[in-house]
Amino acid sequence: MAALTLDALLRGLKKSSPGPVYFLYGDEDVLKNEAIRAILDAGLDPAARDFNLDTRFAADLDVETFHSLVHTLPLLAERRAVVIRGVELLGKRKSKLRDELLRYLHAPNPSTVLILVSSAGEEPDADLLKQAAGVVLEPLPPERVVRWVGHHAAGLKLEIDAEAVDDLIDAVGGDLGMLARELDKLAAAAGPEARPVTAADVAMLVGVRRGQTLQDLVTAALDRRAADAVPLIGPVLGQVGVTGVRIVTVLGLHLIGTAVARAERDRGKGDTQVESATFQLLLSVRPYSKELRGYKEEARRWTRWSGLWSAAELAAALRATLAADVALKTTTVTDDRGIVTQLVLGFAAVQREAA
Repeated sequence: MAALTLDALLRGLKKSSPGPVYFLYGDEDVLKNEAIRAILDAGLDPAARDFNLDTRFAADLDVETFHSLVHTLPLLAERRAVVIRGVELLGKRKSKLRDELLRYLHAPNPSTVLILVSSAGEEPDADLLKQAAGVVLEPLPPERVVRWVGHHAAGLKLEIDAEAVDDLIDAVGGDLGMLARELDKLAAAAGPEARPVTAADVAMLVGVRRGQTLQDLVTAALDRRAADAVPLIGPVLGQVGVTGVRIVTVLGLHLIGTAVARAERDRGKGDTQVESATFQLLLSVRPYSKELRGYKEEARRWTRWSGLWSAAELAAALRATLAADVALKTTTVTDDRGIVTQLVLGFAAVQREAA
């Protein structure tokens, strides 16, 4: 059967009770946890939830334990739930437990909701997909990350203004796990009064100031404003989760996007046509990176930058970026700041020579 998205799962749970078996897979573990929570909220009586929920790892189960878990009667409620994580292990080694699970899926207990969870980076088990309601949880596209932050903040009873959301995403990127942790910190700092969170709160708690984010550094570098970009390297490297490799990777990502737009420009297209073609390409390919903003915004930025670089300059900058990446990963005593500074200065140096 076709796999559900998280949105489709949530819509279905609003209309009817949970099904007997779900199989959650994909690379976004935060969304898997949200899906589990939604299924449990829809299927279990809150008053008796603690008595009717078991969470186990597949590696810790045997046939007898599994049979007991799925066939135990619910206590003071209509149904109980069993969550089993790490089920990809069963597909890697044939076992009696796997055989028992597949037999169970042919005739599941109607009073038990079984939630099977595969770890990130694992291919979905084809046999489980045939018998269970599959739910694929992949990383969100960039334009949906902002909505997710608002949704998660609302669940924490946290009011956060638009500037603060932008600064938070610029600082952390689209990593939902990191965003969730930072939102938890902001909610704790807001206290019981739950005052609105501002950009100043993000600067204080997350350690990033407006105008000093990784995105600000990237913008200055691709704008070829070395005098503005270089002073940002130290503050950006001092932020949580930012390394020289991450900076160079993001610069490379945007150089490639700019090169795509430059190729459209070299076909004789004007800005509007370049932006439209670049946006349509993004929609068709749907590249995923936690460092990308919305596709429309990236198409707009790449189009603008493509007017500042020639195709030859972009090719040279990409070669320099690759060399910087290799240096950062192979140098015994790594000078992240020095390597990134040299790279960013090189972007501007090419422009001066061309002039």
